[in-house]
Amino acid sequence: MWALSVHPNGHGGTLVLDDVPEPAPEDGDLLVEALALGVCGTDREIVAKGPRLAPAGRSGLVLGHESLGRVLEAPAGSRVAPHDFVVGDLVVGIVRRPDPVPCAFCAVGQFDLCENGGFTERGILGRDGFGSERFRLEPEYAVRVDPDLGLAGVLLEPTSVVAKAWEQLDHAVRLPRHRALILGAGPIGLLAAFLGVQRDLDVHVVDQVAHGPKPRQVRALGATYHSSTESLHGTFDAVIECSGVLVAEAIDRTAPGGAACLVGVGDVRSVGEMNLADLARQLISRSRTVMGTVNSNRRHFEAAHAALRRADRAWLDGLLTDCVPLENWRAAFDTGPEQIKAVIRFTA
Repeated sequence: MWALSVHPNGHGGTLVLDDVPEPAPEDGDLLVEALALGVCGTDREIVAKGPRLAPAGRSGLVLGHESLGRVLEAPAGSRVAPHDFVVGDLVVGIVRRPDPVPCAFCAVGQFDLCENGGFTERGILGRDGFGSERFRLEPEYAVRVDPDLGLAGVLLEPTSVVAKAWEQLDHAVRLPRHRALILGAGPIGLLAAFLGVQRDLDVHVVDQVAHGPKPRQVRALGATYHSSTESLHGTFDAVIECSGVLVAEAIDRTAPGGAACLVGVGDVRSVGEMNLADLARQLISRSRTVMGTVNSNRRHFEAAHAALRRADRAWLDGLLTDCVPLENWRAAFDTGPEQIKAVIRFTA
C-alpha cells in the first residue's frame, strides 16, 4: 500500500510516497481505510528537519496526525462505551499514546500532560502516522465521527487542540467574559475564533493578510478581523496566541483578571521583546494568567466533535482551501496567503 514517509537525508528530511507493508494487527483491532489527511505546520517541520524519533528499528516515519478514515474491520468487542465500532464507521485517530510506565497524569487518562517523556505520537514521535492507505487503531484511541461532517471531519484533531485551550481559559478567567482576542488566522486561529463565537463572545482576530479567505472566514463567523494589532482597542478577557510571534502582544492585551493561552510555538522574532521583570509585574499587578497548551486527549476530541457538529457546514468547508488527491500530495505542502488548510484525499 502507499504511504507518505519521511526519511532522514543527512541535513533534514525527504518526504516520499512509499510502498509499505500492510499495518500489523498488533497496532490495533480496527483496520481503517484512510479517506483524508490534514497537513499542518508540524508536518512541514518534520519534513524539513527529518523525523525526531522513528519507530523502533527504522529510520523513516509514516507522516500524518490529522486523520479521517472509514472502518474496514471491527472485531466483536471493539468498544468505547457506550458504543461498539462497526464496519463503515467514520473515525479519527487520537494522536498521543501514553508512556508505558504511566505518570500520575497518564494513569488517569490525561496523557496529553505526560510528565515522563516516554509517550509516542502517531506521525510525529516514535509511531507511524495516518498517512497511509490503511492504518490500524486501538478502539480506545479512535473517535467516531458524524458522517454529516463529511470531509470536514478531518478538522477534528486541530479543533481538539483549541478545545483544550478554551477548556483551560474557561477555568482561568476570573471575571465574566465578554471579549476574546485570537492572534493568528491559520487553521488553529480560525477554529479558536469559531469556539469563541460558540461561547457568545465578541471575538477579534488578527492576521497580517488584508484580503482573501482568512478575513472572509472571520467575518462569516460574525467576528471582527484586523490586519494589524494597531487597530485593536482595549483589552480582552480571553486571548489565544496562535502565531508564535505575538506573545508580548497577547499578554499586554489580556484584561485584569483575564487569561492568555499560548498555542503557537514561539518564533525567534518574539525573543527579546519581553523583560521577565516587566512580565512578572504585569501578571502580579493586574492578576493576569498566562498558560501554554499542546496536544489533547479523548475529552478534548469529544468536545471538538460536539462543536463541529454545531457548526455551519459551509463555513467548515471554507477552511479546506486546498484539497488534493494523493498523487498530487506535494501541492499540500506548499503555503501561501490564499491557503488555510491543506488536505490530501486518499479516495475520490
